[in-house]
Amino acid sequence: MTDKHVKTFHLHMVSDSTGETVSLVARACLVQFDTIDANEHLWSMVRSKDQVEEVLDGIREDPGFVLYTIVNEEVRDLLEEGCRKLQVPCIAVLDQIIAKLGNHLDAEVHPMPGRQHVMDAEYFSRIEAMHFVLSHDDGQMTRDLNKADVVLVGVSRTSKTPTSIYLANRGIKTANIPIVPGCVLPDELFTATNPLIVGLTKEPKRLVEIRRQRLKLLDQDESSDYVDLEKVSEEINDARRLFTKNNWPVINVSRKSIEETAATIIQMHNRRREQED
Repeated sequence: MTDKHVKTFHLHMVSDSTGETVSLVARACLVQFDTIDANEHLWSMVRSKDQVEEVLDGIREDPGFVLYTIVNEEVRDLLEEGCRKLQVPCIAVLDQIIAKLGNHLDAEVHPMPGRQHVMDAEYFSRIEAMHFVLSHDDGQMTRDLNKADVVLVGVSRTSKTPTSIYLANRGIKTANIPIVPGCVLPDELFTATNPLIVGLTKEPKRLVEIRRQRLKLLDQDESSDYVDLEKVSEEINDARRLFTKNNWPVINVSRKSIEETAATIIQMHNRRREQED
């Protein structure tokens, strides 16, 4: 049942590319409002008059706030004029930033739809990083661990895999190694000199909750050491001792989102590279 104090509205996000940028901007703004719930409508690859008309039909059916990232002047004008007629607010989310950057840098802007997705060196770097992550997930292929940029180490269910994938999307080749009671960690983990090795940990009670949910999902026995609070606490303490012994930085992910954890790791990684340079 919807909270009577929550206000809902229609949010139309229009893009001449994938819509990733306008979606991220919109959500970054929406999280600042506790009592607002947006019905999101994403319109991507909008580059022609017919496509604008389709968008306007959707806005007419569900009137609401419009955010857009479109560089073609004719397409922009059509959308803005249509929104004016429908009497709905229409905002170009990047215009002010681009204009101020241009003024500051004394540089001319050369708009091109989807420019941020051009297959440049950065794009191929992200693809290479993603392949690396998938082949080095959960302790796989440790023989070439030294080729990683980052190695994440932690007990089960400390968000190693999703964090690795997020980092790969930023072009960072990441491997992750699970700490499993009774299993020996690979020698390559202790001899690697290239990667930043980061320990991930979590509060025992929170970890037990997540593991129980995992077992329920898999329809498995919930009476094992895997979800025993005392055993889990011991696991985490052993892992922390390992991190301390090897002087690896530690991140407690209990109250962090994947994005926040990854942002912290990226900062560590960048600082390390700067020190090496």
